[in-house]
Amino acid sequence: MNTMIPKKVLNSLVSFLAPYEQAVDELKLKLKGIKYGFQKMGRYSPIEFVVGRIKKTDSLMKKARDKGVDFTLDTWQEDLAREITDIAGLRVVCRYIDDVLEVKQLISEREDVEILDVKDYITIPKNSGYRSIHMICAYTVYLGGFKKKIICEIQIRTLGMNFWATNEHELRYKYAGNIPENVLQQLNEASTITHQLDELMNNLRQEILTPSPVDTTLEDKLEEVFSLYVRQDLESAAALYKEHLSQYEGAFQDNPKFQMIHELLGKRLR
Repeated sequence: MNTMIPKKVLNSLVSFLAPYEQAVDELKLKLKGIKYGFQKMGRYSPIEFVVGRIKKTDSLMKKARDKGVDFTLDTWQEDLAREITDIAGLRVVCRYIDDVLEVKQLISEREDVEILDVKDYITIPKNSGYRSIHMICAYTVYLGGFKKKIICEIQIRTLGMNFWATNEHELRYKYAGNIPENVLQQLNEASTITHQLDELMNNLRQEILTPSPVDTTLEDKLEEVFSLYVRQDLESAAALYKEHLSQYEGAFQDNPKFQMIHELLGKRLR
């Protein structure tokens, strides 16, 4: 196979990549729309932020050669589109592992995105320690007077996974892909620690997002005091108020009904 890239191929890359650029722009907007949709409904959004990119030309050409794409053939565009599934790439970053799984489900349920493959590098991380969910998707763009189905990759990560992956990528660039063994070991250890933190924070997620159960004890006591007050048993009402409620005035501030009763009784029974 000829490893040289013909000039006419390089000149054709702009038009070849145009629908990929459009796919990234549209999917970024739609994925951000999920976030804003949750926020407009007053709900917690599982999406923290979304980024997207088209693979750079030098990286694309290198990967194409590695995949055996022959640019001297008339079918090079079809071969390139088939062999490289991350020409268009999007990344969705979430706070928690459960959010990653929720976003994966939300994308899977979309009618405008066809899921072709899913790789779960969270359950089974790469040897380097890399963790993420990769979804290979088909998305149709309408460009000018024609439509084209574009293959793209959507990565879904936690903030911790993204932090680790960003640093790992920079180290690979610094060492031209040949990271020293001791650095690789530290990266792997950092991945383990990051995942442990993700799991701990995921457990806290339920505490953070689940409203605390309403403690009706004080309200029940207040109703009981009010009942005694209505029956004119002021001595019993005062004793019960002082025993259970006199130190908890602030507990009724967010409940208009009980705040009213509390103020009515508190003034008479203190």
